[in-house]
Amino acid sequence: MLEGKKILLGMSGSIAAYKAAFLTRLLVKEGAEVKVIMTPSAHDFITPLTLATLSKNPVLTHFTKDDTGEWNNHVDLGLWADALVVAPATANTIAKMATGICDNLLTAVYLSARCPVFFAPAMDLDMLQHSATQRNIETLEGWGHQQIKPTFGELASGLIGTGRMAEPQEMVSHLENFFSASPLKGKKALVTAGPTYEALDPVRFIGNHSTGKMGLAIAEELSRQGAQVTLVIGPTNLNTVLRGIDTVSVTSAEEMYEACVARFENTDIAVLSAAVADYKPAAMADQKIKKTSQALTIELVSTRDIAAELGKLKKNGQVIVGFALETENEHANAEKKIKSKNFDLIVLNSLQDAGAGFGHDTNKITLIDAKNNAKKFNLKSKKEVARDIVNAIIDLGHD
Repeated sequence: MLEGKKILLGMSGSIAAYKAAFLTRLLVKEGAEVKVIMTPSAHDFITPLTLATLSKNPVLTHFTKDDTGEWNNHVDLGLWADALVVAPATANTIAKMATGICDNLLTAVYLSARCPVFFAPAMDLDMLQHSATQRNIETLEGWGHQQIKPTFGELASGLIGTGRMAEPQEMVSHLENFFSASPLKGKKALVTAGPTYEALDPVRFIGNHSTGKMGLAIAEELSRQGAQVTLVIGPTNLNTVLRGIDTVSVTSAEEMYEACVARFENTDIAVLSAAVADYKPAAMADQKIKKTSQALTIELVSTRDIAAELGKLKKNGQVIVGFALETENEHANAEKKIKSKNFDLIVLNSLQDAGAGFGHDTNKITLIDAKNNAKKFNLKSKKEVARDIVNAIIDLGHD
């Protein structure tokens, strides 16, 4: 199950670091490509030469490679990986991960990674049970990171208790189970995101405040859960080069319509999170419209309705998830939309809720299915909201 997988093994300073040699060997034996990143203190417990020999790749510790200024690009490393495994994960490194402290190459790569993250705690029993450590572990798990739990036994301190890092074979099995059990493995997903711009003239356009953050988070979560994702996204300042995701950049509602209709037949799941313009100018001016003292009237016509068209084309087995951003009569409008567009699920968010809507890193949603069953969620980061939405899509297949 690990054949061809790209695994970043992050090591922090613990006596359990000796197990990383066995873990590296097992991962390579299973067909994975392994790159090792060590914190400086990890060097006190095992040599880079050992891990470089076993991984067949140089071991990385510092941001720069030599005095010439050539650097180990933490962003490229984060994008390269199919999984980041932090083992051993000391209390110190777990705390840094949970609070965003970025003072070494490993934590810089962690903050840049877009892949699933696994961490295997290794520490004395009292350190593990301390409220600070438990809170940090809960934070990481709340972000969707997977803990490979420590075991009970004799610890380096001589005490007996829970804190021993999991054995290498158990960690490999955990990774194999994750990649083989991805609930959306083999599914093809289409995600729309961002705004559309409808040109008035060569300079001006009609648009909206959408940034595409929510759609990108959904695309990444679908990919993390095993789906093959195509992202159709309007103009945005965000980085749309996402590992394992086919990105199609468009500008207008018509371009987004054509891109979606062309791909929908071979799509299992469509998530329509883009803020598509409902209207466009009846005609685009060839030259910049000059300001005058007279009032300006622009005739607008309807754009083609992407959601309605996909709803008409939907076949048995296909799932369509729509979005409703409302300012009044939110629930009633969302229920009307789910029926008129033939959605299976609609994501309702209101501009009346602080921290929700365009531009924020957070969102507050209600999920409503085709039977009008509704589930409200608290304000969360858009990554966490994306996980809630994708989990709801997975649950639709269990009904």
